[in-house]
Amino acid sequence: MKVLVIGNGAREHALCRSLSLDPDVTALHCAPGNAGIAEVAELHQVDALDGTAVSALAGELGVDLVVVGPEAPLVAGVADAVREAGIPVFGPSKEAAQLEGSKAFAKEVMAGAGVPTARSYVCTTPAEVDEALDAFGTPYVVKDDGLAAGKGVVVTDDIQVAAAHANACERVVIEEYLDGPEVSLFAITDGQTVVPLQPAQDFKRALDGDEGPNTGGMGAYSPLPWADPKLVDEVLQTVLQPTVDEMRRRGTPFSGLLYAGLAITSRGVRVIEFNARFGDPETQVVLARLKTPLGGVLLAAANGTLDVLEPLRWSDDAAVTVVVASRNYPATPRTGDPITGLDEVAAQDAPHAYVLHAGTKRTGDAIVSAGGRVLSVTATGKNLTEARDRAYQAVSRIHLDGSQHRTDIAAKAAGA
Repeated sequence: MKVLVIGNGAREHALCRSLSLDPDVTALHCAPGNAGIAEVAELHQVDALDGTAVSALAGELGVDLVVVGPEAPLVAGVADAVREAGIPVFGPSKEAAQLEGSKAFAKEVMAGAGVPTARSYVCTTPAEVDEALDAFGTPYVVKDDGLAAGKGVVVTDDIQVAAAHANACERVVIEEYLDGPEVSLFAITDGQTVVPLQPAQDFKRALDGDEGPNTGGMGAYSPLPWADPKLVDEVLQTVLQPTVDEMRRRGTPFSGLLYAGLAITSRGVRVIEFNARFGDPETQVVLARLKTPLGGVLLAAANGTLDVLEPLRWSDDAAVTVVVASRNYPATPRTGDPITGLDEVAAQDAPHAYVLHAGTKRTGDAIVSAGGRVLSVTATGKNLTEARDRAYQAVSRIHLDGSQHRTDIAAKAAGA
């Protein structure tokens, strides 16, 4: 099987790494990729938002499967163009990707499917914003209706900050605050059958102790020792399957990766948001624990044959990933700084710990930073304590001037 992965982040590096370990994958391509992905896949330059260009590249390469990683190409309809070219693709259509592309649309689908979520208002004027903020009170939860690269959500006790964010958005969803721990649960679906993966927890705030601004994610871990063993089955029955059924009923079947961001509240499980693709950094830890070869699973979703797929097999090991970010992330991250120590990690920490590249590029013989979240270190171990120790040991070998990372990823869950 020849596979083309679209994207250039740590999520796509994690996907490419897993696919490179699949004995059925005979050729692996990525566009546009990054310096780390180049070690496991052949890179190609393409505009990831141009469906015609992506489908043409897939045709030229003669691939058997295209995997669209990021949300922006999905919302732009790249998967549709590839399907129209007759090539199997893992990723929802433009219409179905509105589950992530529009918070208001997702709320409509959840209402139709009877999926438990926070009460909310959709606002387009300052007057509507003021009314919604008054209705819910603190903490204020304000979400840009459209895509915002993981930075469109503000949770604050300051009504002026909440109102300023809301009024800066063309359309905004303001909702009640959901108490309790958050969980990410991915599911692979072909539009009918839903196969849940293992749950993970990520860390959105930039600083230790969940302080600082929201980010795209500073780390993650799996499994969740504190979670109810019945959580996955409950979410499958009350959230994932009803949502997929509702999307099919609407005439916009959802095929690909459905990501449910959940709050385990005092009143039960509630959906915070849906994403239409693998989440970063949770993908890194979930795929680190998946023993079933990935290529066949993604192809079954693309071909509508998930119902005959063997049950997924999982490692009992724990996995932890720690994100290393640039100076000033998430405000105005500095780029172009050299990254050293990657060879040391490969020599001394593999196979239990490895680096997944996000915002990197090669300049001559050097690998330099090229984004806010530069890379993530993923490690496995017999438990979360061992996985954490291995991850942070590997992080300590990497040098990037002015870089930052959280030191408390999975600490509470591991009892550290």
